[in-house]
Amino acid sequence: MGVFDPIVINGMRVKNRFVRSATAEGMAAPDGTVTDRLEATLKALAIGGVGLVISGHAYVEKRGQAGVGQLGVHRPEMEAGVARLARAVHAHGGRFVVQLAHAGCRADPTLSGEPAVGPSQPEDPDAPPCLAMSAEDLARFEAAFGAAAALCRDAGADGVQIHAAHGYGVSQFLSPRTNRRLGAYGGALANRARLLLETIGAIRGRIGNSYPVLVKINCEDFIEGGMTAEEGRQVVSWLEAAGADAVELSGGTLDSGKLAPVRPGKLAIPDGEAYYREQAAALKAQRIGIPLILVGGIRSLETAQDIVASGTADMVALSRPLIREPGLIARWQSGDAAPSACVSDNACFVPLRRGEGVSCLTEIREKRRRAS
Repeated sequence: MGVFDPIVINGMRVKNRFVRSATAEGMAAPDGTVTDRLEATLKALAIGGVGLVISGHAYVEKRGQAGVGQLGVHRPEMEAGVARLARAVHAHGGRFVVQLAHAGCRADPTLSGEPAVGPSQPEDPDAPPCLAMSAEDLARFEAAFGAAAALCRDAGADGVQIHAAHGYGVSQFLSPRTNRRLGAYGGALANRARLLLETIGAIRGRIGNSYPVLVKINCEDFIEGGMTAEEGRQVVSWLEAAGADAVELSGGTLDSGKLAPVRPGKLAIPDGEAYYREQAAALKAQRIGIPLILVGGIRSLETAQDIVASGTADMVALSRPLIREPGLIARWQSGDAAPSACVSDNACFVPLRRGEGVSCLTEIREKRRRAS
C-alpha cells in the first residue's frame, strides 16, 4: 500500500492518498459566494495532483461565520458556486469535499449581525461575548449542517466534512474547558459529544447513508482543561458507530500556544514531521474500521510514504505546503522527491488576516529577491 494507490471512502474513489486539508482561503465574496480566485485556487490543487481537495471551512449559518472572505453554504443560491468548485476539481481528476463549519464563540458578530453562540458563556471577562446556546439554538445548529450537506450533495460535491477541531463550534462542545453546561450537552464526555453525534444524524437524515461524511477532530486539545487524548480516541469510536466514513486527525486550538494546529518553525526532516503520528498509531491500535487521515507537519514524501505503508494512517493531509506549492504532489509523483519548500513561518496567514486571501509571502519575497 503506497501513497499513490487509490482508496475508496463510502463509494468515493480517490486516486491517491493525498488530501488538501481544509485551509481558510479568505477568497470568497463578502456574501460568502464563490469567486474566480477561489475556483482557480482549488483547480490548481487538482491539477497539482491532490487526490482529495477539501474546501476551507464553510459556514453553515451566518452567525457561525468566523472571518472575512469565508465561503458560505447557508443559502440555496450558494449551490451554483459549490457546483463551480466541484466541476473545477473534477475536471482534473480530483475529488471535492466541502468542510462544513460553525465558529461558535469564535464567530464574528460584526459579520453576521448576530451575537456569537456556543456551549457556554466564557469565564474570562476579557473574552469576546458569547451566549450559551438554547435548545432552539442547538436544533438550529444541527439543521443548518443537514441543509448545508444536502446543498453540497446537490451541487455535485463528492462529500462533506464536519469541522470538529481547533476550538471552533463543535470542538468547543467537546472540550470541558469551553463547555461548562449542565444537562444533556455538558459534563460527561458522552454529553459533550452529543451535539457532534446528533449533527451526523441530522446530515444523514438529509442525504442518506451512501454519501461520504468525514469528520476533522482533535486528537487532543493540548491545553489545560481541554479534551484529552483518551477522550479523543473515545469520540472517534463513537463517530464510527454514528456513521462517519472517515476521520481526519489534527490537534490543538488557537489558544494552545506552541502546540496550536499551525505550529511555526521549520521542521527537521524526517524526525520533526507528523505532529500527531503517535496519536494516529494509538487510534489504529484500537482497530477503527474507517479510513484515518493524518494532518500536521508533514513535509516530505518519505514521511508520507512511511505513514501509509506502516498503517499509521490511510491518507496524509497537507495545508501550508500546498499554499507554497500547489503542484507538490505531481512533482513528487514525477520522481522529484525533494521535500516541500514550506518553512512553516505562517507568513501565508498575514494576507489572510488583512482580508486579502491566503498566499505564500515567503515565496513571493524570494521571487522578488531573485529578480532583483
